Amino acid sequence: MTAAITSRPMQTEDDYWPMRALLIDTVPITPIGFNWDMRRLDGKRFYSADLKADRLLSRRVQLWEADGELIGYVLPEGRGDAHLQIHPDYRHIEDEMVRWAEQNLAAPAQSGQCEIEIYVQEYDVHRQRILAERGFAKMDYGGMVRHMRLGKGTIPSPTVYEGYTLRITDPEDLADCQGIADLLNAAFGRNFHNAAEYQNFTRCAPSFHRELDLVMVAPDGVFAAYVGIPYDEANRRGIYEPVCTHPDHQRKGLARALMLEGLHRLRAMGALDATVDTGDMIPANALYTALGFTEAYKGYAWKKVV
Repeated sequence: MTAAITSRPMQTEDDYWPMRALLIDTVPITPIGFNWDMRRLDGKRFYSADLKADRLLSRRVQLWEADGELIGYVLPEGRGDAHLQIHPDYRHIEDEMVRWAEQNLAAPAQSGQCEIEIYVQEYDVHRQRILAERGFAKMDYGGMVRHMRLGKGTIPSPTVYEGYTLRITDPEDLADCQGIADLLNAAFGRNFHNAAEYQNFTRCAPSFHRELDLVMVAPDGVFAAYVGIPYDEANRRGIYEPVCTHPDHQRKGLARALMLEGLHRLRAMGALDATVDTGDMIPANALYTALGFTEAYKGYAWKKVV
């Protein structure tokens, strides 16, 4: 008998956990990058200075269920974008999901027209066909997710630049939390990161593992580089996010050393593999290739004026 498929908005915090479970459960049965990693959803819920102001519930999120079981959902990350998360057995509903996104998530762009943007992996010919048929056009910008099987290959030992110290963070120390916020702001050209959001994530996000949260401290005590590695225990996968170096401390191999240390720690925990998301930045991708991230899955934004 065909399952009865229904659709409804995300309503309460109780919806979060099935949404997260869907991402974890589909890892073994989908290609790399097909759905979000659960760390990304954890961030949308818990990387906030005010946990009561639920950042997921404040978004327009639509769920699809088959006989009451969650099989997919659409959520925005920014303004005028949509991200589809779906169990691969139910890909026949993607056209409906895209249609919902067009009607509910499109937003005015600089041109004054309402636009909707959906990111699609290059291998996903099914979703590309749906978008093309619905009038979406492929853009020339996108991103990439790199993958590395840990296996039994040799992982080089990290070399720490003279005068710098490699250690784990202490999220209960507000000075450490502020140091992470300051580093993120400097590395990514931002001004909104703060100590409270980082501390809340470390306390509440199930994917956070302190022993995989690594920082490089400069001789003057400033945080010079940071590598966080949330961990998917069910799939034994490390997820490098973020990887960053302060502009004043670049070209010293700091991020490389932190990433290598992370690989050693992941292997000791019994991890099977690791991923890292990146855009088109040539230096970052060169680093990930040199470290042994052997697979690159590229995707592009597809846009439609509605």
